[in-house]
Amino acid sequence: MKVLFIGGTGTISTAISKKLAEDGHDLYLLNRGSRNNIFSGQVKELIADISEEEKVAELIKDLDFDVVADFIAFVPEQLKRDYRLFKGKTKQFIFISSASAYQKPLSDFRITEGTPLANPYWEYSRNKIACEDYLMKLYREEGFPVTIVRPSHTYDEKNVPLGVHGANGSYQVVKRMLEGKKVLIQGDGTSLWTMTHNSDFAKGFIGLMGNIHAIGEAVQITSDETLTWNQIYKAIADALGVELKPYYVSSEFLDAASTEDFKGALIGDKANSVVFDNSKIKRLVPGFTCTKRFDQQVKETVNYVLSHPECQKEDIVFDRWCDKVIDALDNAVKAIKG
Repeated sequence: MKVLFIGGTGTISTAISKKLAEDGHDLYLLNRGSRNNIFSGQVKELIADISEEEKVAELIKDLDFDVVADFIAFVPEQLKRDYRLFKGKTKQFIFISSASAYQKPLSDFRITEGTPLANPYWEYSRNKIACEDYLMKLYREEGFPVTIVRPSHTYDEKNVPLGVHGANGSYQVVKRMLEGKKVLIQGDGTSLWTMTHNSDFAKGFIGLMGNIHAIGEAVQITSDETLTWNQIYKAIADALGVELKPYYVSSEFLDAASTEDFKGALIGDKANSVVFDNSKIKRLVPGFTCTKRFDQQVKETVNYVLSHPECQKEDIVFDRWCDKVIDALDNAVKAIKG
C-alpha cells in the first residue's frame, strides 16, 4: 500500500509505522522531521508542519495514496484542512479519535461502538466527538472514504501508564515508588480499566487499512484484558521490585486541589470503569487479538525507562503536590478524630 501518515512518530503511531516499513509498504510521513531517524531511512519524509497548508499542498500535488491517516488532529478545523488537502487523493482517510468520547457516566458498563458519545467533563473528548460528526457528515453526503478509530489507554516502552501523574509524565510516580513513598490512586483503586500495548494496537489498525468493510465505520481497538487500578499499580510496583504504598483520594478532590485537568483526565475518563466489547474489530480483521498481557509487558516498559535517562523526566512540582495532598488529608483525619 501507498500510505501517508500525518505525524507517525507518537506513542500509537510509531508501532504502526515501524510494522508497515518492515513489511515493505510505501510509507510517507508528513511531519516536522524531528523524530524520523528512528525508522533508519525506511520511510519517505515530507518535512512540513501540517498547518502550513499551501506548503503541504505543494509537497503532495503529484501524489495519491491508498490510505491517509491523521494522528494529530484534535479539532474540526484541522480536519477541514485535511479534507481540502486530500479530497480525491486517497482511497481511505483514517481519523484517530478517542474512547474517552464515550458517554460519561456510562449507561452500560459494556462499551461498543454503539455506545453514545457524550463527555461533559473533558473538552478534549468533546472536540473528538465534533471531529467524528464532521467526518461522518462528509461520508454520508459526499462519499468521503472515512474510517474512525477509537483507541483507549495505549502505551509503549517509553512511558509507564498510570492514572495520576504530573505534566512531565509518569516517571515521578515511578521514582516515588522506588523511594518508598506513597503514591496517589484515584478513588479506591477498584474501578476497571484497559491497557493496550501499541504493538497490539498496530495489528488491528493495519488490518483496517485498505479494508473496504471499514469505510464509513467507527471502530475501537483495545485489549480484552480488564484490570483494576490497584492491579495496574501493583504490577508496576512488582516490576520495580518494591512494595506498593497506595494512597487513595477521590477524583473530585484531586481536581479541586490541582491546576492539572483532572476533571477531564479522571472524572471524564480514568475514574470510570470501562469494559470494551471488541467484536467489531475482530469481525473486520479476522484473527485479530491482543497478546501483550499487562503485568508481563509493563516489566519491559519499566526496564526500558530505568535504563534510558532521557525517559526519566523528574517533576519536583508534582512530587511536592503529592506530599501536600497526603499531608492535608492525614491532618483532616486527625482533626476530625480530635
